Amino acid sequence: MATTPELIHGYLKAGMETTHLEVEGDGQHFSAVIVSPAFAGKSRIQRHQIVYAALGDRMREEIHALSMKTLTPEEYQG
Repeated sequence: MATTPELIHGYLKAGMETTHLEVEGDGQHFSAVIVSPAFAGKSRIQRHQIVYAALGDRMREEIHALSMKTLTPEEYQG
């Protein structure tokens, strides 16, 4: 089955707490805006690691490219 933005959205929702989540893509390349309180006090690399952990092996096996904007709820509002 082809990976879709909806599948990635579901994986992220199931794997981490989010207050806002947008995923777009064409089946090969995806982009996401991920807003989570889990990102508070974390560096950009640490935030991406949280997302990669939520996606698990799918990041290696199903998702070829994912660009992401990771924000705390406060950063998203402001």
